[in-house]
Amino acid sequence: MKLPWLGFVALVLSAAVACSSTTAADPTPTPPSAATPTAGTPTVGPSAGTPTVGDPTSATPVDPVSLPALMAKKYDGRDLRLGEVITRTDAYTRYFVTYASGKLRISGVLNVPTIPGRHPALVLNHGYIDPAVYTNGQGLMREQDYLARRGYVVLHTDYRNHAQSSKDPQTEVNLRIGYTEDVINAVLALKASPYADPQRVGLLGRSMGGGVTYNVLVAQPGLVKAAVIYAAVSSDAVENFNRWTRPDASIAPAVIRAHGTPEQNPTFWRNLSAVTFFNRVTEPLLIHQGLADSTCPPAWAQETLTALKKAGKQATLYTYPGEEHAFAAAWPTSMARSVAFLKQQGV
Repeated sequence: MKLPWLGFVALVLSAAVACSSTTAADPTPTPPSAATPTAGTPTVGPSAGTPTVGDPTSATPVDPVSLPALMAKKYDGRDLRLGEVITRTDAYTRYFVTYASGKLRISGVLNVPTIPGRHPALVLNHGYIDPAVYTNGQGLMREQDYLARRGYVVLHTDYRNHAQSSKDPQTEVNLRIGYTEDVINAVLALKASPYADPQRVGLLGRSMGGGVTYNVLVAQPGLVKAAVIYAAVSSDAVENFNRWTRPDASIAPAVIRAHGTPEQNPTFWRNLSAVTFFNRVTEPLLIHQGLADSTCPPAWAQETLTALKKAGKQATLYTYPGEEHAFAAAWPTSMARSVAFLKQQGV
């Protein structure tokens, strides 16, 4: 399988204590107490302790392919341009858009609610789809529609090298760290637009995009109000490397030449792992994980929760027995929970 995460070894966290699943959709759920795991109740891990983290302010030169480099970087996400109307519905208009991400121009789609004015907004971060076949706005199509119909401005970014976005030839060797930069700039561009309430912006990411979301939270704490994660890759770079990069002969040699293996260069891989820097997270997170996921092991979500709670962060995990990576029967329930969570957080 083609690395659903590949450069997102920097991406997922670690969690613990699984929650029960639900089978019936609840359009207006109230987030349950995390104290006792019952059916439909999330389980949260212990909240004591703080993980050891890297120091991005160290005098040691910062590797540009690292989360400390993203922490120090200056961003100027801007110039969100509406292109052609893709479609109009009774609830929103869907536009082709582009925005600036450093020297690059990134494409995407923007769903704008029909009701005039500024609205709460979400940037959506899709999972791995081969850029050679990816088309504008592909991925998270259900979520784009669902959220726009509930009053959200929704910006789905294509990332660099996808669809009509600018090309970055070093993206794969550099483990797709640039996708995180593209999402940070997407948030800034959306906040500067006339459609979004800049005080009510959140993130939603799945799979590889879940890893990108974790990266954003540690690289730029305070950028958004809250984040929702679906079936994310691991926040430990080494776990992602071992699962997808190491066995892939098409990319592993180039990555190893550039950065070394985890055994050869542990500092690099530690600084590419979001879990290393969980003490920086300031936003509450809601994590969804199918227990039948054959792509991203459910243990990763559980480990992520454990690490977040150990760092004293606000995080909740729902697990769904029988659900695979993409979610099926439990998807409506998970989305209703997501919207309830976002509203609770002011998004």
